[in-house]
Amino acid sequence: MSLHLAVGDAHPSRGGSRPHVSFHWSLPSRHFPGMTLQEPLGLPVCLLGAELALESTNICSTPAGSITDLRKNQNQKPTSPVLIQVLPSWPPSLLASAAPSPHRLILAANRDEFYHRPSKLADFWGNNNEVLSGLDMEEGKEGGTWLGISTRGKLAALTNYLQPRQDRDARGRGELVTHFLTTDMDSLSYLKKVSAEGHLYNGFNLIAADLSTEKGDVVCYYGNRGEPEPVVLAPGTYGLSNALLETPWRKLCFGKQLFLEAVERSQELPKDALIAQLLHVLNNDEAQLPDPAIEDQGREYVQPFLSKYAAVCVRCPGYGTRTNTVILVDADGHVTFTERSMLDKDPSCWETSTHEFKLQS
Repeated sequence: MSLHLAVGDAHPSRGGSRPHVSFHWSLPSRHFPGMTLQEPLGLPVCLLGAELALESTNICSTPAGSITDLRKNQNQKPTSPVLIQVLPSWPPSLLASAAPSPHRLILAANRDEFYHRPSKLADFWGNNNEVLSGLDMEEGKEGGTWLGISTRGKLAALTNYLQPRQDRDARGRGELVTHFLTTDMDSLSYLKKVSAEGHLYNGFNLIAADLSTEKGDVVCYYGNRGEPEPVVLAPGTYGLSNALLETPWRKLCFGKQLFLEAVERSQELPKDALIAQLLHVLNNDEAQLPDPAIEDQGREYVQPFLSKYAAVCVRCPGYGTRTNTVILVDADGHVTFTERSMLDKDPSCWETSTHEFKLQS
């Protein structure tokens, strides 16, 4: 899965709304003892990882080809990139002049999956219908998900870590997202708990965030094939694909560039136009080759479908990008969640739906 996210700083002014400026940072007011702060790598922050999908008016199926190795072990599947932008907050007096975007969080993501794997489209569920996400309905993994947000301001996104062999007895990674969306634990505490149990799962990357219009936003990251402790992300633009955060796969760097171009134009665009541009980004199927980093990590497993996998939008026979998601959160906590989903296992047939609500936090 791939995801692009722009999110607000954790240090809002008291009583003020929170615009975003990607080039400014102050220590979060919601301080966690012993936290590790990931320094920003650039102006806006993008995460390209798990499974990312884009909306395009011109999506073509790839010619039939051999992906025998991919089908051989359906638990051993790659997923696309995720992009996240983390932006700081400012008092209302600076909103007009300082904020390059009306949104404090922008997320664009693809879900790459076997077309026949059963799942539910995004909808509200849980206590008081407070969680919005799609749901995996694969036998033995029912109820897991790859991406979701709650009315309480909890957001999580998961990407798989590309590895040639997987443990068939490992726990389902989708539960990591649903557990966070329904827990009362804050994002950093939750990821610290997950890090202690990371060995129970095949490779993954997990973004967990607490979005609060009153207290400020906190966005954290943990990957069980990287450092032992989670990090709190500073404002900036991060890329996350199916390697660790900011691993410069060519398709990740390419997707980040397209994402940033769309975000930079967002202040001049109505919301619907920004969503359409981000969906278009997510559907870019240009292979970014050669990429020795993907080949070294995926080895012989990734070779049969490398020409399709090395694109932001993956399109193989029976497998590929089947869900595009864009999430926007503005300074007042208004959430717009747009999902574009493949229907009936048919890459030429798609349905788009939008949910809107106000954060309760």
